[in-house]
Amino acid sequence: MKLLSLETSCEHASIALNLDGAIEDRQIDGHNNHSENILRIIHALLADAGVTPAALDGIAFGSGPGAFTGLRLSCGIAQGFALGAGIGVVPVCSLDALALQSALSRILVATDARMGEIYCRSYALEDGHLSALSDAACASPDTLPLPDGQWYGIGSAFEAYPALRSRLGSRLTGCDAHAVPRAREVALLAAEAVERGELLSAELATPLYVRDKVALTTAERLARGGKA
Repeated sequence: MKLLSLETSCEHASIALNLDGAIEDRQIDGHNNHSENILRIIHALLADAGVTPAALDGIAFGSGPGAFTGLRLSCGIAQGFALGAGIGVVPVCSLDALALQSALSRILVATDARMGEIYCRSYALEDGHLSALSDAACASPDTLPLPDGQWYGIGSAFEAYPALRSRLGSRLTGCDAHAVPRAREVALLAAEAVERGELLSAELATPLYVRDKVALTTAERLARGGKA
């Protein structure tokens, strides 16, 4: 199976090529560099592997949640490549891709959603198979319903919001606050989705925003102790 994958939901973007389980990837740091360099790097990655877009079985992208501009960028590029090459698209939740970086059995993913909120989702990992135990959600770190049991935390929210760690207390068995979603895990999860027959037509691919607001009103900023 040949799959190209993109992940641009945060400031650390990446691209990966999954060739029957062997993965080559490239990193792009900085939001401003995503749109400027991503197409060039995609073409270079495919050329180095001797693979044309038409030879791909599909193209996957980290659908979010995350930075709105980044989600639209990867979705748009995936759709463009898919339409041009006559192949399908696989949206992969960026929180799922982040969870796959952990080798522990119970995982709580929490990323900084800005505006005083976090994106979160809980998972079970058994025999290498990742299962979501909740829907992707957006909430304040002070009001997020915390799951019972022991959890390994992963994601930028554990650094951005110390209160989240405090609330979890002894339920948090460990934490990686610096991990970010990567195209490598998007490619792995996309391959499983293709095997399940979940390849979509390009026009059906959409970002997973979870939250539909990108800014606070003046009243909301004041209510949170900010400035007008």
